Amino acid sequence: MVDEMNIWFRKPDAVEVTRRGEGSANQHVGIEIIEVGPDYLKGRITVDERTRQPGGVLHGGMSVVLAETLASWGAEYAVDASKYYCVGQVVNANHIRAVKSGVVYGIAKPLHLGRKSHVWEVVIRDEDENLVCISRLTMAVLNIPSQYKKPV
Repeated sequence: MVDEMNIWFRKPDAVEVTRRGEGSANQHVGIEIIEVGPDYLKGRITVDERTRQPGGVLHGGMSVVLAETLASWGAEYAVDASKYYCVGQVVNANHIRAVKSGVVYGIAKPLHLGRKSHVWEVVIRDEDENLVCISRLTMAVLNIPSQYKKPV
């Protein structure tokens, strides 16, 4: 795991990151970024009619959406956005516990921050701190093509 340090190229603001998700799947399912630490992002999602599967519990796909959202934002803010952008390559998730209601919280931390790839781990817990899901995401760090770079 990456040593606890300040990993941010530019530190995210939780309110601003949540606002940037407006008009997307993030807003549709109610994902909120609630905390930024020196080496992590924390977000939440409410277990309700938008996020439950027909069986009445949190849809496993919603855990993956939360995990990918947190890791993607984390990767974006950990690189120089004037030179690089990040895209998901691989996501895996182990679903541990069903949740019928309430809120689940995800904390994304990098395991590896390389020049060409990042690996992020996202641990999702319920309101009682029970483990709900563990997810790992590999993000590709790509150069922004010169025609898309903003002049300095």
